[in-house]
This record gives sequence, structure tokens and C-alpha cells, in this order.
Amino acid sequence: MRSRRPFLLVIAAAIILVIGLLLLVWASRAPLEVQTFIVRLSIVTLVLFLVILIARYFTLLWFGYLHHLESGAEAPRNGVEYPPVSLLVPAYNEGKVIESALKSLLKLDYPHYEIIVVDDGSTDDTLANASRMAGGYGGCRVRVTTKRNGGKATALNAGLAMAEYPIVLCMDADSRLEPGTLKSAVVHFRDPSVGAVAGNVKVVNRRNLWTRLQALEYVEGLNMARRAQGFLNAVNIVPGPIGLFRREVLLAVGGYERDTFAEDADLTLKILTAGWKIRYEPKAVAWTEAPERLVDLIQQRYRWTRGILQALGKHKRTLVFPLPDLPLWLSLVQMGFEAVVWPAMNVYGHLFFAYVAIAFGLGEMLLAWWVLLTLLDLVAALASVGMEEEQLSLVPHALVYRFFFILLIDVVKLCSTLEEGLNLRMGWGKLERVGRI
Repeated sequence: MRSRRPFLLVIAAAIILVIGLLLLVWASRAPLEVQTFIVRLSIVTLVLFLVILIARYFTLLWFGYLHHLESGAEAPRNGVEYPPVSLLVPAYNEGKVIESALKSLLKLDYPHYEIIVVDDGSTDDTLANASRMAGGYGGCRVRVTTKRNGGKATALNAGLAMAEYPIVLCMDADSRLEPGTLKSAVVHFRDPSVGAVAGNVKVVNRRNLWTRLQALEYVEGLNMARRAQGFLNAVNIVPGPIGLFRREVLLAVGGYERDTFAEDADLTLKILTAGWKIRYEPKAVAWTEAPERLVDLIQQRYRWTRGILQALGKHKRTLVFPLPDLPLWLSLVQMGFEAVVWPAMNVYGHLFFAYVAIAFGLGEMLLAWWVLLTLLDLVAALASVGMEEEQLSLVPHALVYRFFFILLIDVVKLCSTLEEGLNLRMGWGKLERVGRI
């Protein structure tokens, strides 16, 4: 299963290349009137593409900046009462990282919480390693249980059934939380209309070009969007590595379901459509291990995209019939736009402008377009890194971010969308951990 997706990607890229070559041959032999029309069309398309791109960036950066100002102006939390929290840690074949993950959870700066590890029928030493950590640790209690393998959704539901406290934190076994995460996130639940809080996911293994580009993507591409959505209290995906929920809300919407590859997105949409607000807390940080090989990255993004499309398919009535709360509905629409529409526009734009530049000698226009987009990415990266208080060394990666990394990811998204449309079967393809946490 793992080798099948990259092979399909190569086939898709080859087909696109052949089509491009055929168009190039046709255009070179076309009448002068046709060539003139193509040049004019390319200019109009270029302007429209840039307008949509700049509007998209400006909107995300502006609302993200407003959220940054809002979160920075929070009142001091001295004397705040913190409710007890249940941490749910589903684990399947996480023997390499489960102990270090649990040790990091024991260092959380929080007065009273419990950790519930649910071994999902692992075939390695996950259960044994986790069981050695069971017991009481001051204000924290570690509980370990096991069940027959049924997937992450069933493991989280099993942990939810065992949870004793009103606030539940769901995470991945390969994640590591910052000590102040719980205190930063739970204060949002003082607002009775808030049903969930999305945390800030960062890449821990910045060891090669792939993982450093993913680190920039998490900061600029994912967290920038969550900041903008957080300003509107309408985050459309609570990430798997860190999400906090009211226990009563999870029970009311039926918990996690197994019928998508993105149970996190599906649950988030259920909470939004039920009328609850979802906020983003940048200080609630979870470090996660990103794929270090291209083949693993492609497999992960196939699953993400198909899962999001499946979740949107379950809630398509909401997309057609808007919610009374406009920000919530717009957040759902943005999810579909980012999953399908924008990748198609981005791939088309790159191929079309490169083709026109080669076929009609418009290299200067192509160079100006490349410089403009690169400057836009550099500004967005610098602003996002500044708001996240991240490493400035990530910013130079913006030079290859759009024209290399994001273009590759968008091609993967399109191939995944095609597979989902054809309803082709796909397995989970679990990412092999190398124990960087």
C-alpha cells in the first residue's frame, strides 16, 4: 500500500507532462490569432490567480494578527481555578515513543489531571512499556487499558468512557506537550459557548529538508489558518496531536466515528454544526514527529485529504444550506476550498504560466510572477514565525516552499481527490516512528 501511492503520483505527473508537451506542439503550429488569444488569456488568468492568492494571504494574515493581539491581551490568570482534566492517549505500536511521551505528560504544570492510555491491540511492546508507567504521581494518575485493535477512533471512545473529569484532552501517543499547555487552554472553557479548543502543533524532528519544510508548513500554512479561524471562534479542524473538549459535548455528538480517514476533522465538523464555538490557543503546544521520507509524507497527505473529503461529504447538507452562524459556515466552506479548489488552482497556475512562458517567450512575465509569489511567501513566513515566536531559520525555506513543496503537496491532494471520487480502496498506512520525541 505504501509503494502504490508514490507510483500513482509518478503516473499522474507523467500524464500531465505529456498533455503539456502536446499542447506546446499544438500552440506552436496554431494560427497567429489563436496564439494571440492564448497570450491574452494567460495575462487575464495570471491577474485573477494573483488577486485570489493575495486576498487569501491577506485575509489569513489579518485575522491571524487580530487573534495574536487578542491572545496577547489576555488578563492575568492569578487565582484562576483550573478544573481537573482527563488526557486520552490512544496507542498502536508506539513502543518506541510511549514512555517518553508519558514522562513528558508527568511534567505538565497543572494541579490535578489523569492520563488514560488505551492500547489499541498493539503487536509490539507498547502495552508493556505503558504499564510500567501506571500509578499515582502527586496530582496526576496514570491508567492503562488495552482493547482489540479497532482504530484510533475506537481507542479514543474507550478512553472517553473511562474519563472522570469534565474537560478531556485528546492527543497522539507520539506527541509531547509543553508544560504550560493545559493552563493556557482550559481558561477558554470559562465561556459556556466554547465546546473545544485546538492546540498548536509543531514539528520536533527538523533534521532534513522535508521535515524543515513541514515545520514551516505547520507554522505558516496550518497554524496561520487556525489563528484566523480562532479569531472567529470557528476552527474547522482540531488537530489530533492536541485538542481539548468538553466531555459532555463529545458524548452529545456521539464521540469519534470510524467511517473517515480523518476522525479529527469529522468530530470537529460535528461540534461546529451542533452550534458550539471552537477556539485556537497558540500557547497550548504539542510537538509531533513529522515524516522524514518523501514516501511517508505522500502517504500521510493522501490519508489527510481523503479523510477531509469524507468528512465534508458527511456534512454536505450544511455546505448547501448555510448555518445561522455565518463564521461557522464560512469555516466549513474554507475547508472544502483548501482541500480541493485551491490545490487545483495552484497546480493549474504553475503549469499554465510555465507553458505560456516557454511557448510564447514570456519569460520576463514568468520571472516577475515568481518573484512576487516568493516575496509574498517570505512576508507570510516572517509574520507567522514572528507571531509563533519560532526559529527565524525557517524563513529562508520560503524560497522553495511554494514552487517545490506546496506544489508537490497539491499534486498529491489532487490525486487523492481523484481516488476519493472514484471510491478506490485505501488503507490507513500507519507512519513508522523513529523515536525522535
